[in-house]
Amino acid sequence: MIEFHTRLRNAHHVLRFSIQETGAGWEVREEQDSRVVRQVCYTDWHRVERARMTFANAVSSLREKGWAVESAAESP
Repeated sequence: MIEFHTRLRNAHHVLRFSIQETGAGWEVREEQDSRVVRQVCYTDWHRVERARMTFANAVSSLREKGWAVESAAESP
């Protein structure tokens, strides 16, 4: 099971990245403030793993730019 949930804040802006298992596969979702930027459901585990790596890299890059992680949970 792959799960990934991270929320970052910079001033009044919030970014959320999440991957969660659904009955039909995995929902991959990215939100900026209260707007959904990307939402897709994958059934292929390899696509989910690539999405997780993309999110992890984005979080790392954003932290280097001063964004603060408010909450995070990840399971392999």
